[in-house]
Amino acid sequence: MLAALRCSVCGGGVDLTGHALRCERRHAFDLARQGYVNLLHAKVAAGTADTGEMVAARAEFLAAGFYAPLAEVLAEEATGDLVVDAGAGTGYYLAKVLDALPGAEGLALDVSAPALRRAAKAHPRIGAAVWNLWEPWPVGSGVADTVLNVFAPRNAAEFHRVLRPGGTVVVASPGSGHLGELARKLDLLDIGEDKEQRLDAALADGFELTRRRQCGGTVRLGPDDVRRVVLMGPNAHHLHRGGLGDRLAALTETVGVTTAFSVSTYRRLP
Repeated sequence: MLAALRCSVCGGGVDLTGHALRCERRHAFDLARQGYVNLLHAKVAAGTADTGEMVAARAEFLAAGFYAPLAEVLAEEATGDLVVDAGAGTGYYLAKVLDALPGAEGLALDVSAPALRRAAKAHPRIGAAVWNLWEPWPVGSGVADTVLNVFAPRNAAEFHRVLRPGGTVVVASPGSGHLGELARKLDLLDIGEDKEQRLDAALADGFELTRRRQCGGTVRLGPDDVRRVVLMGPNAHHLHRGGLGDRLAALTETVGVTTAFSVSTYRRLP
């Protein structure tokens, strides 16, 4: 994965020297003690990156196994020796993929440093770098076999550039009815019904859809689990909207909740 990384200032290759990544032009990026590297040059706008509280909620929720069916499908779709997870979060899904690919390495990219502190430790074959996915990635061209993208920003141009010819993009998005019971009960942000159509349109120029799979089921969420699943996503930035925070705090009962995921696999066209 080190060979796949590039200096985010000049685009040159980097080497690990001591506790820093350095390029030939002497640009240097210190490794954090938690094992990740921050390649950003500026702070991100407020409300863009997941906060420490959001990351903790996600780690606890995913560890309970509620989204395990999605992780299993992603592991079945990913292939090759290098998997780049664009929007890796805590590294939960990338770790499951690497468990299924014993010879592969993973590169976790995310704009949230708190998330990558966990991702760097999620699996011994993960390397983690803080980066804004909307900017050109500090990754070489044609180096990845699979790009993983789970509920994260989709930069189609960079997907195409970093993948080798014939490589695959595996995109996970919420399916129809995902968390619908909670959306109605708590008045959560709308997921939208045309995600698959918009996804296909976004990737139409450089990719061919090869397979689309649906997975999920019904899970029983206790009050703390409900709070975690809400607080780990974009609704966490809107707790004061219409009293959402108060409604979450008042929960006392277990709720049956639908989980629904759409996993779309695309092949990179020349």
